[in-house]
Amino acid sequence: MQGRSIVFKTLTQPEVDQVCDRHERLWSGRPGGARAVFAYTILEGLVFRNRDLSDADFTGAVLCGADLSGSILNNASFYAADLRRANLEGAALRRADMRGAVLRGANLTGADLSETDLREGAIAQVDKERGLAIFTHEKRAGDMGMANFSAANLSRSKMAGSMAQRADFTDAMLMGTRMMRANLRNSIFSGANLEGADLSGADLTDADLTDTVLVGTKLRNARMNGADMSGALTDHAPPEQDAEEAKAVAARIAAHIEWCASDGARGAPSSFDGEDLRNAGPLAGKTLTAFHARGATMYGLDLEGAQLQGARLERADLRMANLRGADLRGADLTGARLNNADLRDCKLGPLLLEGGRILPASLAAAKVRYADLRGADMKRLKASGADFSFSKLNGADVRRAVVTGACFTGAKLDKDFRELIEDADGAVDLDAA
Repeated sequence: MQGRSIVFKTLTQPEVDQVCDRHERLWSGRPGGARAVFAYTILEGLVFRNRDLSDADFTGAVLCGADLSGSILNNASFYAADLRRANLEGAALRRADMRGAVLRGANLTGADLSETDLREGAIAQVDKERGLAIFTHEKRAGDMGMANFSAANLSRSKMAGSMAQRADFTDAMLMGTRMMRANLRNSIFSGANLEGADLSGADLTDADLTDTVLVGTKLRNARMNGADMSGALTDHAPPEQDAEEAKAVAARIAAHIEWCASDGARGAPSSFDGEDLRNAGPLAGKTLTAFHARGATMYGLDLEGAQLQGARLERADLRMANLRGADLRGADLTGARLNNADLRDCKLGPLLLEGGRILPASLAAAKVRYADLRGADMKRLKASGADFSFSKLNGADVRRAVVTGACFTGAKLDKDFRELIEDADGAVDLDAA
């Protein structure tokens, strides 16, 4: 701002709706459209739910307690905006400019903030005595304290120097995120994916980093006093150790494949329970029937088209794994972690056994957040207590599946999903998905 002081204008809900309608007409190519400009307006408690406001301007706006859930806000400007306690659940904010935005107590559960700029920023305004003065809201610019980013996608976003004490990043995607010198004291990252993230010089004092992915994560000069890293997935062992382990694992897998191919006449069945299989080599298309890897680390493995009928994969870590087209009929994935896994066109139906017996596949109590299950065969699947939040299930065959107590927050489902499944008693957000 140059040459004049900032003057705020208070808008009513009908006025906001009118501006939003014009913006949506602009985007759809209809006459009478105009870009939504809410710069320096007071919009406290107003509703923008499920609107398409890509490229809209909210610079310096006061949006305390506003409802922007489910809205498309890609490339929008929230520079130095006040979003305290705002509801941004499930919103799309890709490449948005949120420098200096105040997000204290905001709800960003499941929001897409990939490549968003969340660094510090400030607005200078004319001041009669000082010439220029920094404009601030009630809280300091860039304050994200106690914000809820659980299950949000913050991949490749910029958060250097941000203030996010006691923020919740549970199960969030933070791959390649730049968080240098960020204040993250007492924040929760349980189950979050921080692969390739830069946390150099960050303050992670008393942070919860349990079960996080820290592969390739930069933690140079980070303060880690009191941080809980139980179950965190870190980089591989030294190269020489990796090479020896990889050879041994490859030999055992080859023996298992031979055992499958010869109907048990040659080779030997394998058991990799609790082992780290990230060095297992290429497994795409391999025959691994009755494969045992309970509690194993299989993060990011390429298992596309693999034959895994009757596999025992309870509590296995299959986050980011490629299981597209894999045959998992009758497989037991109870309690497995499959966040962000590719399960398109995979077979998760029942396995036909001798005597006409049927062995259903199980995803009971599994975490399947942000997974892609489009086109999957899920007939008779046992998925009680599974978490399918923000996953894509459209086009999946779910006839006679049991999803009692499962969570479908933000999931994409076909219209006849409820009619096809056998039991959905206690399912969460099934009708809202």
